Amino acid sequence: MAVNKPIGDNVRKGAVKKRTQLKTRLGGVTAWTKRSKTSGEFMAVKKSAAKKKAAKKFKGVRREM
Repeated sequence: MAVNKPIGDNVRKGAVKKRTQLKTRLGGVTAWTKRSKTSGEFMAVKKSAAKKKAAKKFKGVRREM
């Protein structure tokens, strides 16, 4: 049975085009930092919950090299 997509459910399809993310180190642990492409400022940092584990990436945000 086919299921139609819900209209107006505010779900993003595809990548976020105005932001990038890069891998940084915070206190010896890797973290992902989100940056705005228009202004170049850092917006948010995703750190891991445990000290020795790597952090998870931001969903749908392009990677910087």
